[in-house]
Amino acid sequence: MHPAGVCAASLGSLGLLRFLGAPWSWSLAATLGVCLGSGGWRLLRLVFRTAPRDLFGLSVLLRVKYKLRRHQKAKSTIPKMFQDVVRRHPDKVALIYEATGEQWTFRRLDEYSNAVANYFYQQGFRLGDVIAIFMESRPEFVGLWLGMAKIGIEAALINFNLRLDSLVYCVTTSGAKAVIFGGELSSAISEVNGMLGKNMAKFCSGDYNPDVVPVETRHLDPLLSTASKSPPTQIPVKGLDDRLFYIYTSGTTGMPKAAIVVHSRYYRIAAFGYYAYKMHPEDVLYNCLPLYHSAGNIMGVGQCLIHGLTVVIRKKFSASRFWDDCTKYRCTIIQYIGEICRYLLNQPVRESETQHCVRLAVGNGLRPTIWEDFTKRFRIKQIGEFYGATECNCSIANLDGKVGACGFNSRILPNVYPIRLVKVNEDTMELIRDSGGLCIPCRPGEPGLLVGQINQQDPLRRFDGYVSESATNKKIAYNVLRKGDQAYLSGDVLVMDELGYMYFKDRSGDTFRWRGENVSTTEVEGTLSHILNQTDVAVYGVEVPGVEGKAGMAAIADPKAKVNPNVLYQELQKVLPPYARPVFLRLLPQVDTTGPAAAAAAGPRAAGADRPSRAAPRRRRRRVRRSAPSGTDPGAGEKRVPAPGSRPHSRAFPRFSPVRTFPSSTYCCWGSDRTGTPAPSSPVTPCSR
Repeated sequence: MHPAGVCAASLGSLGLLRFLGAPWSWSLAATLGVCLGSGGWRLLRLVFRTAPRDLFGLSVLLRVKYKLRRHQKAKSTIPKMFQDVVRRHPDKVALIYEATGEQWTFRRLDEYSNAVANYFYQQGFRLGDVIAIFMESRPEFVGLWLGMAKIGIEAALINFNLRLDSLVYCVTTSGAKAVIFGGELSSAISEVNGMLGKNMAKFCSGDYNPDVVPVETRHLDPLLSTASKSPPTQIPVKGLDDRLFYIYTSGTTGMPKAAIVVHSRYYRIAAFGYYAYKMHPEDVLYNCLPLYHSAGNIMGVGQCLIHGLTVVIRKKFSASRFWDDCTKYRCTIIQYIGEICRYLLNQPVRESETQHCVRLAVGNGLRPTIWEDFTKRFRIKQIGEFYGATECNCSIANLDGKVGACGFNSRILPNVYPIRLVKVNEDTMELIRDSGGLCIPCRPGEPGLLVGQINQQDPLRRFDGYVSESATNKKIAYNVLRKGDQAYLSGDVLVMDELGYMYFKDRSGDTFRWRGENVSTTEVEGTLSHILNQTDVAVYGVEVPGVEGKAGMAAIADPKAKVNPNVLYQELQKVLPPYARPVFLRLLPQVDTTGPAAAAAAGPRAAGADRPSRAAPRRRRRRVRRSAPSGTDPGAGEKRVPAPGSRPHSRAFPRFSPVRTFPSSTYCCWGSDRTGTPAPSSPVTPCSR
């Protein structure tokens, strides 16, 4: 019986017996019997095992909700919250840049952001204008978007790995009137200068080389050094529900989507992390994640701007220097994605890994198989695993270190945090509804799509969506748990156990995850097809033993053996970031474009990189794109041919009969990737570079 039914039956029997005049002792004994007989022992066990966790989670939820309400009444924004931190300790170190050892105090960060605000206001930028930021992680990145926010300018945070069409797409779809790029990315901007439009203002921060940057590019650093460092006099009329900046997220199909981040969402994500994992202003957080992502910019830098922590910014992750940095800067908190933990475990034992002060690791994607190995070897007291997306309203967190769980929802009081797992057709990702037209909640152990009820009046439940209205509408379902309601569709299938812990099952839609990034198969297919003169292509992810995520495999129709993998690899390097390039290449007589490409890819995708016996995971049906999209984003990968004298092996990816769409094929592997991820140990032959 449902816990609510058990309680109702027990209380009903108690009331009836008392009404009939039975003594309290008899009534209570009978009530206990009814409770146990109707399955109440399960409820008592559930309460005993989950009450401490649920009560702590409830306290965090109420605390964040209370503070959000208070900030709403005060019409606070992220810049205003930052000003409060500056007033409390102006000379405390806010940011440390690992590359140079440079330390930015809160006063310096405040003055730099003031200069940004005053300069761009003088240049005519006003409330609601958008400026794109395209640079690698460093303190100036934070100061730029923070300064823009002080006068109501909205920053579009661009992935610095993007090139050519995908870069142009992200900049232009944001409506940006200007782009600020790092000197290290000058050549990338020069390549697309003609496609950005004549009216696009360009500013270079950092190393300025007149021979590389586009004509009419202004060097921003000297301009900011002469700008006023006083607080801007033109304070925009903005509140918590107004836009702060845009973060690009890989959707289930197509190009990256600009997710809207409002001030309340920024605060909510940072505050939940702060209170859920008991952070303190004295903590030092080590952040080697990119600042164009919410994990690095909000969960990481947000602790600095809102709660006064010191954050160490590293431009790029280094497994060999990770613990040396943590020891040097006396870090107490680290951020991770699953791959980072594995890379660290693969490193040889070094002295610094036991000399650090780290007590908490916060992130997502830590595999259950290495969870305990990671905590024991590096002596990490707490893992703060969480689940969420930049735009979602159904984030969950693992508060008590349950191995493998990405979060929980209370089984006792599930409506306190209105998220649900609902039944879904995993082939089509369509919601399964009952005879009344409502979605069917999943029972413990049943996989289901995670959804979050939408309430635009509640900062914890609102869904702000994307710049594209059509993209926003695709993420909203109606009549989910009751008639007339709305819910956000996460696109992720999770499983909940009997205690309410949730575990990640698989990411749905036409994406797979590699190197901590979501790779859009549709976009990769379009990119490859464009490079290969509209050749039919199917892209999918395959599992590699011992490696997080799925490595990209591209199946290419090559009946006349004209594809030159080395040339193709060079072309992909120009347009796709490293994590988006497929690791495996499959050459086929044909790729079926009359039916679902998922059926064509089912065999090798199911097999993974060395286990042909595994059942194919279900996947949304789609057609292979015959034309290239207007741009490209993380989504296509590296490919190489077997070394001279070797022959391709087929044990890892067995041949399929004509009925399986791929009658025969040649498999190639481009060897290990550039971050040290090994190629599969299966007989797929690595290729020479």
